[in-house]
Amino acid sequence: QVQVQESGGGSVQPGGSLTLSCAVSGSSLSIAAMGWYRQAPDGQRELVAGIRMIDLWRKYSDSAEGRFTISRDGAKNAIFLQMHYLSPEGRDVYYCRVEAGGGATYWGQGTQVTVSS
Repeated sequence: QVQVQESGGGSVQPGGSLTLSCAVSGSSLSIAAMGWYRQAPDGQRELVAGIRMIDLWRKYSDSAEGRFTISRDGAKNAIFLQMHYLSPEGRDVYYCRVEAGGGATYWGQGTQVTVSS
């Protein structure tokens, strides 16, 4: 059984930094891509940053570009999201998404990030 576990959320002041982690365990899974998503007010999850495992191609949302960095630890099936210059957008839940080589997707439970003074 595949397990996706996020960690690293918390409270930070505007302009501060935070690093999120996501680890995949429980199966010898061939991972094609992983990414971080944020849940929008309408309930939809929008991509913040993604990384493709085969060539480390990265994609960022417009708001994340230049402020966030996604990286991976291939040996541990883990990714990280370094976030800098965080804006006071209140509370956001960040979800880790895993895309397997066969097309199946898996989500973590989410980790909350609160940016507030």
